[in-house]
Order: sequence, then C-alpha cells, then structure tokens
Amino acid sequence: MKQPLKSHATLIEGQMFRFARAGQGSPSIVLIGGAGGPLDGWFKLYPEIEALGTVFSYDRPGTGGSPKPTEAQYGETVVAQLRLLLQFAKVPPPFVLVAHSFGGLHANLFAREFADEVAGVLFIEATAPQDVDNLKQHQSALQRGFVKLLDRVSPRDSFDELRNERETVRDILEAPAFPPVPVTVLSGTKRLPRWLVPAALVRERERSQLALAALSPLGERVVAERSAHFPQLSEPELVIDTLKRLLARIPR
Repeated sequence: MKQPLKSHATLIEGQMFRFARAGQGSPSIVLIGGAGGPLDGWFKLYPEIEALGTVFSYDRPGTGGSPKPTEAQYGETVVAQLRLLLQFAKVPPPFVLVAHSFGGLHANLFAREFADEVAGVLFIEATAPQDVDNLKQHQSALQRGFVKLLDRVSPRDSFDELRNERETVRDILEAPAFPPVPVTVLSGTKRLPRWLVPAALVRERERSQLALAALSPLGERVVAERSAHFPQLSEPELVIDTLKRLLARIPR
C-alpha cells in the first residue's frame, strides 16, 4: 500500500487550494486532473515519478480538499489560478504539463498563454476542444440518461468548470497558437461495450486524439491497449515510461 501524498493548503485570491509537492530538480512536472479528479488520483505514479523532477499536483476548486469555487471556473480563471499556485509553492518553470481528461483543456490553454514557461505536454485520455460539443452528439441513450440523473441528484454549481466548458473552449480558440514543444497523446484503446459507447463516438474520439497530437510539429500518439479512460490507474508503468520518453525529447 503506497503512502498518501503529504498535502498543503493555501489561499489564493480568496480561493482555498489543496496541493502537493514532491521530488526535486528540473523540469517541474505539473499534474492536472480531470473534472472531479483529486490529486490522490495520481497515486499509482508515485514514488517513481518523483525521480523525474519536481512533481506538483493539486485539487481544483470543488475537488478533493479544495472547497467549492468562489468564482466561475472559466479556462482563463483556472490557468491563472494554477500559475499563481505554482509561484506560491515555489515550483519553477520549465513546466511539463501532464493532463488527464477534462484537464487537457486547461493544459492546452496554459501552454498557449504561458508558452515560454512550458517545455512539453503529456495528454492522457485528454479532452480536446472539439470534444465538448461533438462527443455529446454520439452519446448512447444510457449515457445521456446517466448525465441527466446525476444532474438531478447532485446539480452542479453555476461556477463549476463543467458548467463553463464552452467558455473554456472559447478561451482556447482565442488564445495564441500552441507552442512547438514536444507533445505526447496517450490514449486508452480498450473497447467498452457498444451499448455503452457507440462506435460513432469512438471514431469521433479517435479523430480528436489525433488532432491533439497535431497541435505541435513535435507531437506523437501512444496507445494504452489495456486501458480505457484511466491509464494512470490501469497502466501506471506505461504512463511513467511515456513521460520519460517525452522528457528525453525536450531540448536541454
């Protein structure tokens, strides 16, 4: 059983954040979880990831140990909060962003807004901007019903990042171009039942994953054949190996 990460808390512009810092040296590896994904969700990457540099992880507002957001979580807001938190925690650039699922939108925007501070990006089963609208068109009836049920049982605050996902996509589209840094897109290819995930959705998702890899001339795609949406849990060794290879492609 791996030991839980030692975390800290701080107040940034009226918002309390829980975060953890481990490892040492350069580069600074910044773990950006998916929607609702706490920093503890990366636990299977430890302690191996600590040998690769300084490792920073955190809970976005409303997740894990961070209280509900005090302002709307647009993409611009999220990346500005993250940069201030990195400065507070004394985590210096260059940053290698490692983003899972919805966190891919935030890594995409952060790399554009602070291009001179980002050395590389690892997208893990990451959301692409076009996914926000396109994937909904191909959801199964079961998926749509489940989303509606969750919204009734536990309605999201208007400040929640998912409530503001289209604004985040707009922020990305209006941001500067993505920088020409090494990019790896790690995609789970383990097929779920067709009644749960329709073939059309799988095809659309494949297109968007390839589009993420094409963000940079130094982009590449890696598949996790034994994983669905959470390679960091089902194939942590592959994630560590993929990250090592990405780091090796970063100019020194």
